[in-house]
Amino acid sequence: MVKRVLIANRGEIALRIIRACRELDIETVAVYSQADESSLAAQLATQALCVGPAKAADSYLNQDAILSAALASKCDAIHPGYGFLSENPDFADRCVQAGLKYIGPSGDVIRKLGSKSAARTLAQSAGVPVVPGSDGALKNLRQARALAEEVGYPVLLKASAGGGGRGMRQADGPQDIDKAFQEARSEAVACFGDGELYLEKLVVNPRHIEFQIMADTQGHVVHLGERDCSIQRRRQKLVEESPSMALTPALREEMGRAAVAAAKAAVYVGAGTVEFVLSPEGRFYFIEMNTRIQVEHPVTELVTGIDLVKEQLRVASGLPLSFAQEDVKVTGHAIECRINAEDPERDFMPCPGTTAFLHLPGGPGVRVDTALYTGYEVPPYYDSLAAKVLAHGSTRLESIRRMRRALEELIIEGYPTNASLAHLIMHDPEFVRGRYDTGFLDKNLARLLELARTCDRLMEGEEKL
Repeated sequence: MVKRVLIANRGEIALRIIRACRELDIETVAVYSQADESSLAAQLATQALCVGPAKAADSYLNQDAILSAALASKCDAIHPGYGFLSENPDFADRCVQAGLKYIGPSGDVIRKLGSKSAARTLAQSAGVPVVPGSDGALKNLRQARALAEEVGYPVLLKASAGGGGRGMRQADGPQDIDKAFQEARSEAVACFGDGELYLEKLVVNPRHIEFQIMADTQGHVVHLGERDCSIQRRRQKLVEESPSMALTPALREEMGRAAVAAAKAAVYVGAGTVEFVLSPEGRFYFIEMNTRIQVEHPVTELVTGIDLVKEQLRVASGLPLSFAQEDVKVTGHAIECRINAEDPERDFMPCPGTTAFLHLPGGPGVRVDTALYTGYEVPPYYDSLAAKVLAHGSTRLESIRRMRRALEELIIEGYPTNASLAHLIMHDPEFVRGRYDTGFLDKNLARLLELARTCDRLMEGEEKL
């Protein structure tokens, strides 16, 4: 088993890794930027080292500084978390070259799956259905035009190196394709340093379904069921749940087999996520594979009882998975709401600031993953995620009711959050019935925000009385 792990990340995921390591008697080294000197991760780790200024490029993305910190503190492994360097194949290679275990797949596997066009080709080779579109990367705009006509509009132009909804543009007809191509390429270059694009036919009104997989160095690959991630804003997830109301038992089994087949074709090791879109007609298509632990991994932990971060540490130590496919049982229902420091009234603009007061919910079936505390300054330099609130119940309705209660108990003062919006989603009839798709917020945001304003006015009126 690894003995000392450097955590090349920050925020709640750094805390999550520290806690898993503590329970396995593994020492931890937290790295932090100057903006994160007062972070909980820096306070709770066995050791903490500053790796640079606030700007991520100078700290959390500074490979030399992070590797130097790992070697100086005598770590034997690095956990990248999610975001930052977690899907950087060169960093994974450099860790191994430095004599450190990289807690994730190899650089070659990350490289193979990091190009979404290459991942699409790999999925096809494994017999996994893919959305009609380009075979590999687009050569030029002319090819994009021709292919869009061939597969039929609407289409999506997507960055091969993309993620988080960036480097992606929709074209509804020939009049849109030129602008969409240029904008997607420009954003891809700006965000990822790579302008390579591919094209897919747009599946209208889909569900976004992802399967969690775990694989070890002995060749065992297991899936741990699905998460429905269809409640999104700007193609970024806000609410996730498991199991999905959209899947029949037969479809769930078929998609699980496809996820495992894709991971085996990639010779995958570690935790990963195979993402699909599911059409209203019940057809599913591979869209990408994420080569890291996901933000929403606690949803799977709650319904399976399996600690995914501990399992990552086991696999990185060369141990086999602690469970087989037949051991994975989904019990009850879990929901996660991402609470971001952002203002839904202003197009979800990030709103960092000082946490003037914090009260976290608790009670049966409630889990909160956060790095916040009263007085903590949310820096403006990083992702706006403030907390993940999760609810688990024996039924979906019980988990919804618990989530409502948890969000009512949650108090974060000092800056706007999307907590009120999440609470309203939990009451929305479409969501409660499980009849929603990725267009849910596009269709309902204005109505939900007006409802939130009405609730605020009523509350203000009660306070005055």
